Amino acid sequence: MQSTNRREFVKEVSTGLAATAALTSVRPALGAGANEEVVVGLVGCGGRGTYLGDRFSKVKNVRVAWVCDANSQRLKKAAAGFGGYQPQVTDDMRKMFADKSLDGVIVATPDHWHAPAAISACDAGKHVYVEKPCSHNIREGRLLVEAARRNERIVQHGTQVRSTDMMIEAMQLLREGAIGDVLVSKAWNIQKRSSIGHGTPGVAPSHLDYDSWVGPATMIPYQANRVNSGWHWWYHFGTGDMGNDGVHDIDYARWGLGVETHPNRVAAIGGKYFFDDDQQFPDTQQVSFQYDGDGSPGSSRMLIYEQRLWSTNYPFNVDSGVEYYGTKGKLFLSRRGKAQLLDSRNQRQALKIPFKEQDADAHIANFIESIRGNEKPNGEIELGHLTSSLCHLGNIATRLGRSLEFDPEQEQILNDAEANRLVSRDYRPEYWGTPRNV
Repeated sequence: MQSTNRREFVKEVSTGLAATAALTSVRPALGAGANEEVVVGLVGCGGRGTYLGDRFSKVKNVRVAWVCDANSQRLKKAAAGFGGYQPQVTDDMRKMFADKSLDGVIVATPDHWHAPAAISACDAGKHVYVEKPCSHNIREGRLLVEAARRNERIVQHGTQVRSTDMMIEAMQLLREGAIGDVLVSKAWNIQKRSSIGHGTPGVAPSHLDYDSWVGPATMIPYQANRVNSGWHWWYHFGTGDMGNDGVHDIDYARWGLGVETHPNRVAAIGGKYFFDDDQQFPDTQQVSFQYDGDGSPGSSRMLIYEQRLWSTNYPFNVDSGVEYYGTKGKLFLSRRGKAQLLDSRNQRQALKIPFKEQDADAHIANFIESIRGNEKPNGEIELGHLTSSLCHLGNIATRLGRSLEFDPEQEQILNDAEANRLVSRDYRPEYWGTPRNV
């Protein structure tokens, strides 16, 4: 594919028509130019955060000037710097956000801090690269979209497939009718996770400011398997593996299906079929989402998500992937760099796309060039919100064990007050509780 065509395709399809229109008012902080230095800060210095800090520092004329964490041991390690530059250090992100020389912020905290930190950064005039999922619940995602628009800031969601050449070109093939009309997509996340064991409440270690770590969430007692990587599996802080890893595959499943709104219906079953431990999210999950379209034949779409966290037996010998079912064939894609095209008679067809794994470096570079005004973000936050909301809806339906009706415009679950309460959550006002946020 010619580079010019690729850029046009990204603008039209990856960003989506509605998001592209909204972005016309975005005013970049910098003038265009490859030599303009971009100064960024990192919030969250765990494994993912330090990885991103390192990758950002390798982009030409990008400097990681601040690091922030509630864990003093992680903060001390990150203070060594990235790319040979020693950053300023803080355990209070507000100090970082007050630095007028800062152009952008990387948010790599636990999930419950993603939206509050990103919104605060936008309100401080910073562009944001926020890890997936962009929110802990549906309401937060909408508030983050509104903060990006209100402050005319660029917010890039950390779903790297949006900047991966293989996926971009595969999406163009789908739009061109390679398998006819795509009516169904099926994503899977199948891998063998580890038990988090059983724990009891205790005293937080001296190197962790647990109050700040809990932050905007309501307080619950410290427990060792609720922090570090254990937070993923608790309702209070994480979004399960559907939001942790499955979100990537759900993102390109939705992208290829061509839907640019929320679903109307969600049906799910699942639970803890394997692990006997404290984690609250399911290790086994099947979720289906229906998009009604305009109600006429041919306008409806379905997205399916399958999860098993105790197995290494998976389709196409790959732990994560998506199958697209069209009226004239089937396409299989995986962010692990695999793909296959079948016609309507199940005959394999040549597939002329670059076979490449998801590209974090390209996604970061796209964000930086968007700040400079040279590109538009491939993972624009409206896209991130639509994808992350699927994870939240799927988890709610699985948790409650019943189907849901959803209003895509109002972003509310209909006729189910218990389920609808999980669209948002309570917050501690001393961390995040202004009237606009509640």
